[in-house]
Amino acid sequence: MSESPRKITFFIALTLFAQEATWNFYDNQVPVLLREHVASAALVGALMGMDNLFGIFIQPWIGNRSDNTRTRWGRRIPYLAVGMPLAALLFVFLPWTTSAAMLIAVMAGYALVANTMRPLAESLVPDFIEPERRSRANAIVKIATALTIIVASLISIFVVDEHPRAAFAIPSVILLLVTVVIVGKVRDNRSAAYQAAVAEDESAGAEVARVPFRQVITEMVTDTDRRRLLLLLTIMLFGGAWFASRSLVTPYGMEALGLSRGDAGGITLPSGIAYVIAAYPAALLAERWGRLKTMGAGMALFAAAMVAGALFRTTTATVVVFCFAAVGAAAFLINAAVALWNLAPSSRVLGTYTGLYAVTWYLGGFGGPALIGGAVDLTGWNLMMLDIAVLAVLSILVLLRLGRLQRRAVTPILK
Repeated sequence: MSESPRKITFFIALTLFAQEATWNFYDNQVPVLLREHVASAALVGALMGMDNLFGIFIQPWIGNRSDNTRTRWGRRIPYLAVGMPLAALLFVFLPWTTSAAMLIAVMAGYALVANTMRPLAESLVPDFIEPERRSRANAIVKIATALTIIVASLISIFVVDEHPRAAFAIPSVILLLVTVVIVGKVRDNRSAAYQAAVAEDESAGAEVARVPFRQVITEMVTDTDRRRLLLLLTIMLFGGAWFASRSLVTPYGMEALGLSRGDAGGITLPSGIAYVIAAYPAALLAERWGRLKTMGAGMALFAAAMVAGALFRTTTATVVVFCFAAVGAAAFLINAAVALWNLAPSSRVLGTYTGLYAVTWYLGGFGGPALIGGAVDLTGWNLMMLDIAVLAVLSILVLLRLGRLQRRAVTPILK
């Protein structure tokens, strides 16, 4: 491969930065557009969750489709070259819609296209970066995507009030410019994983070169090695705890801490900074100490922070607790996808595994807040953090089982 790891990591981070800039601005401003046509807050919330529902089905499909694509540009870049400009066009059209039906149609189109782009860009990490360095590269990518929250906020603060329609053009232009850079600079047919996949195609024979999605799932489920299934279960359970801690924090702050809506919503801001600071050290620690140990330590820190939050219910203590929880979550999030990539049986299915990670993560994001919300209905808001800690402990127990299997494995590729 001609690209250096640092150079290709920069380009991957830039691609995901551009994609996530539109996603975060979408989350910030599209609810306001919906409120112009839809009175029901529940319906607004349901429509805003449409993209996550699409992601559950689209991301593993496009990951598998790209895995089976062979072109002189590679297997991911051709889709990105078409999809990113199309997503930019749909995005910039959002504020120009004149009816609820038109707005929802454009939202659906954008969500469909944008969901196809995310796993393709993420799959470039295992395509280009060798297994032992993937946590480091993934940390840079995660930092880049986290910074888009700040970008979206700045556009909202300085542009939206005076130029509500033009504001949507800024993320779109970023996406278009990055597309030009990526198409001009990156060819994933030069990646080690692509070349390995082509070599496997040739050795397997043309008649079995394609790996259908169903075959990937069947092989995973029937394999006597249960590490991949246990890892996916861990991702779903911890994802549920993480999403619950983020999505329910505003009502928690209002009900348990007596804060206003605005103050409650700002509780997690310092923790976002803590996450960005912790991301790269979490990758370095994983390379030295092992990914599973780093993930487990991070999950334990997250659970302990939630228990502390249940014991010390003050605003200051809650802010501190969420900062420690974010550090622990970073240790998990930076390394979980890498661990799954490294368990993939072949370079031909890396995109499919990226999609499977997304599915389990989204399922956790859907089920976790609902489960914890149900627990809150039974036990009250004061115990919400303890409820989240219980869910996090369940994910730790699954990881411990995975660790035992890992120690017996002939090829301990998670380390």
